[in-house]
Amino acid sequence: MRTDYLDDPKAPAANSLKVAVSAVVRDDDGRILLIRRTDNDRYSIPGGGMELGETVADAVVREVEEETGVLVRATTLVGVFSNPKHVIAYDDGEVRQEFSICFAAEPIGGDLRSSSESKEVLWVDPSDLASLDIHPSVRERIRKGLDPDPDPYFT
Repeated sequence: MRTDYLDDPKAPAANSLKVAVSAVVRDDDGRILLIRRTDNDRYSIPGGGMELGETVADAVVREVEEETGVLVRATTLVGVFSNPKHVIAYDDGEVRQEFSICFAAEPIGGDLRSSSESKEVLWVDPSDLASLDIHPSVRERIRKGLDPDPDPYFT
């Protein structure tokens, strides 16, 4: 399990930092690819930790395919999200400071399927996002991914 803390004075202190990637994937109809996480039951864009020997672009392609079954091509950088006031606490005692490199990506193949990390995978119209339980930090990535401003965001 994981617990996200954002601007919470009761949050535990971070004790780790790991490079993570995420992707705002949009189909030809403008819908966004979302997963429903198995570790906190919230909706999220796909993503996860970078592994040794891969580039950030390789990592985002792998993570999206692992969690959703969809093959993607990263098209542009949305931004680097590194808010030290957002920490994620895990059951094993790790408390990770947010550090996610978010990309825009387009689907190029594959079929929707869930995984051990995603109990649900779906395409969502941006107008339906408000009705879903999405952490504010993920909402920020989605908002920046939908922003027509081409400049990458960073904190």
